[in-house]
Amino acid sequence: MTVGEQDVRPTERPEVLDGPFNTRQLLRLDEALRLADRGTGLTFSVYVGELDEPVRGHAEKLHGQLADPDHSILIAVSPNQRLLEIVTGAEARRRIPDRAAKLAALSMAASFGGGDLAGGLVSGLAQLTDQAGKPAA
Repeated sequence: MTVGEQDVRPTERPEVLDGPFNTRQLLRLDEALRLADRGTGLTFSVYVGELDEPVRGHAEKLHGQLADPDHSILIAVSPNQRLLEIVTGAEARRRIPDRAAKLAALSMAASFGGGDLAGGLVSGLAQLTDQAGKPAA
C-alpha cells in the first residue's frame, strides 16, 4: 500500500527515497507485507504520514479506500504526531481481535520510541500475521 508519500512496494521513481525509509527498509517492509498477505489470505497495508483529527476517523477513512476493506488491516502511523492506529475490516477482526492488535501496537510503539520505525512496522506485521494464522481452506 502506501507509506506516506512513499510506495511500500519500491518503484523506479526517484521520490521514493524522499520519505522516512531508505531502500533497504522499503525492501524489508515490502517483504513483510508480502509474507503477511500470503500467509494469512488477508491484505495488510501501511500508511505513514500526518493523520487528521479525529485520528481514528481518518485511519478508518483510509482503510475504507482499500480494495477489500473487510479482508484488510491498515497500520497507520504518524511519527510527527506520535500516533498509531490499527484498523481491521470485519473478516480480519474475526482473526485479529482488538486485544491482539493492541499488543502489536504496544510492541511497535516501543520500537518507534527507540527510533526504529521500519523495524517496528516489520515486527508488528509479524505479530499480526501470527495472530491471524493461515486462511481457512
